Amino acid sequence: MDKVTPRTLSGFMELLPAPQQQMEILLDTLRRVYSLYGFTPLDTPAIESAEVLLAKGGGETEKQIYRFMKGDSDLALRFDLTVPLAKYVAANYANLAFPFRRYQIGKVWRGERAQRGRFREFYQADIDVIGDGKLDIMNDAEAPAVIARAFEELGLEDFTIRINNRKVLGGWFELLGIGGRVTETLRTVDKLEKIGPEKVRELLCAGGLTDGQAAGVLEFVTLEGSDERKLAFLDEHAGENALLDEGARELRAVIEALPSLGVAPGRFAVDLTIARGLDYYTGTVYETRVNSHPEIGSVCSGGRYDNLAEYYTDKKLPGVGLSIGVTRLFYVLSEQGLLNGGVVTAPCDTIVLPMTADTAFAAHVATVLRGAGVRTQLYTEDKKFKQKLSYAGKLAVPYAVIIGEDELECGEVSLKDMSSGTQARFTPEDAALEVLAGIRRRAGEKLIKVN
Repeated sequence: MDKVTPRTLSGFMELLPAPQQQMEILLDTLRRVYSLYGFTPLDTPAIESAEVLLAKGGGETEKQIYRFMKGDSDLALRFDLTVPLAKYVAANYANLAFPFRRYQIGKVWRGERAQRGRFREFYQADIDVIGDGKLDIMNDAEAPAVIARAFEELGLEDFTIRINNRKVLGGWFELLGIGGRVTETLRTVDKLEKIGPEKVRELLCAGGLTDGQAAGVLEFVTLEGSDERKLAFLDEHAGENALLDEGARELRAVIEALPSLGVAPGRFAVDLTIARGLDYYTGTVYETRVNSHPEIGSVCSGGRYDNLAEYYTDKKLPGVGLSIGVTRLFYVLSEQGLLNGGVVTAPCDTIVLPMTADTAFAAHVATVLRGAGVRTQLYTEDKKFKQKLSYAGKLAVPYAVIIGEDELECGEVSLKDMSSGTQARFTPEDAALEVLAGIRRRAGEKLIKVN
């Protein structure tokens, strides 16, 4: 029989054990931080009715989804975590407490062309707060505070959360006389960083704006200066447009709340170029960049939307949310050499190596270690001592527990620190305490190191 060549499809990530452990550290950190802020975990199905997923979609979305028939059922793989959330909230409205705060970390699928750093299957890590009829602006400030905390916990220090408000942009465009072209103008403005102001001006004029209107758009979105300078500029135009006034109030409320939520001033900034291309954003919008590595692009984005579930229910369910493209972030961090090699990636903290035919005591030692909370592997393969230590070294296990004839006779173990090479005798219980102490010493290492 011919052998099938083992291969991974283009656009799908498959990691070796050590980087997979790094990915798990990233995911576990996000789960821990999200939980700190009172978000409940949610896990929606990977497969939904195509009708449900495409309720608001069509167009490009329909081209990108993985869609298939199973019997008479028209099904599709989820392409993001927001549409399933909308369905979930609409279906379970009577059983939920509002504001409903959820996080979800899961895979999504998009059948687009695979590129460097762009995947067809990838993890997203989302947080959203959904209100019932209304949702206080403080939620718009707390969402980036969660992300700032998550990045700091990961070790990502040199980042800026850039914040704007779609109402500010929409109101200004109305003042310029292009209120009917807000969506198209926002989509063009969203390309400013990629193609530059001159190209944006050309696209705006090609889209029907006059030279004066295009100049007015660019003058506004490229306004420089401090956050207070930009907010003061908006205040100078108070009373000229109701939508602009509302957006300016919301933007100021978010910016002024962030320091009390633990976000340092250098971690955020008003950026009037941030528009977010998606139509459903209606208020606050965010993009997060690593300042020392602009080539990474946005590592987290999101914003406020007025009615999450309008395609599934008549109830008004406003919300605000942020999403991290985890797979892309991990890929770029790895490619840029920003993942910390000092983080323990072994599948266990210690490995028990019996050197005698009697493995009962070794099994007992492994049980004691596990009972103390030490991740432990029991290795009983018939190998020479050097081969056993080589195996432990390949796994990068921090500690080896060696049990020879002398140790067996005394009811003790020899604990070897694999990094320093030092070795000492302990009872199984004391060996567990020694390993736990070593784990605590290593706990300060963070996943990301940006020089």
